[in-house]
Amino acid sequence: MAGKKSFVKDYMTENVISVAPDTKTEEVIDLMKKSHHNSYPVVKDNKLVGMVTAFDIVAKKRTETVDGIMTTSLVVADQNLSINDASRVMFRRGISRMPVVDENGHLVGIITNTDMVRSHIERSTPNKVEYFKKTLEQLYGIHTTLKHMEVETNKLRPTQDRVYADELEGRAYELEKGLAEPAIVVKTGDRWILVDGHHRAVASSQRGYETVDSYVIDLGQDIKLGMEKTADRAGIKTFDDIEIIDDDKHPLIALTESLQDQEGKGD
Repeated sequence: MAGKKSFVKDYMTENVISVAPDTKTEEVIDLMKKSHHNSYPVVKDNKLVGMVTAFDIVAKKRTETVDGIMTTSLVVADQNLSINDASRVMFRRGISRMPVVDENGHLVGIITNTDMVRSHIERSTPNKVEYFKKTLEQLYGIHTTLKHMEVETNKLRPTQDRVYADELEGRAYELEKGLAEPAIVVKTGDRWILVDGHHRAVASSQRGYETVDSYVIDLGQDIKLGMEKTADRAGIKTFDDIEIIDDDKHPLIALTESLQDQEGKGD
């Protein structure tokens, strides 16, 4: 109900400028001056083997070719990784560019922080809210009202059983900078049901924020939502009942070294 899910393949740059391991370092410097990019994937036999950056050139002992200074331990993503998961991993790892590879380790694109910002802008929270509002009206045959308001944090009833620790860090940063999207809340009877924005709400609760910026869909009557019943069965009543997952492992994320190890085992 929250709208179409976005993937890395929807926002990545496909035609990526790359260099070879035996490319001369001076040639890469000239390329950086001409293209205004400060990093390039290094490809050998159509497979990603590393990344060379301006930092590598400046901070490391200069070598004639890039294979002597390139970084070989990279975080890479599958193009079917969701934008949310990609954002979380890049934030946690402190990286601004992540190569995208296929199942054979071939470079198919690159995703950057700028792409992440673009994807977030295009999500258009008001459209998500309107979609969910219309769905509720059709489902229950009612008329609802919508308000953009602050909701007391301790009044929110969560409906999600887990959140990720690293994404909590990201939402906490957005809250501090005033960049966080509003949560989506349904008011039914005297209850405030949290529909979307659990990471933002949990981060607000952890940091003692008394209210959460929210889009509130008021049903105008007391209706027990399906997600509320599911939360009842799972014993989720407060933020204390939500499990915080401190693990950034994902089946669509890998290290280039791991890919190379797998290739070696297959020989």
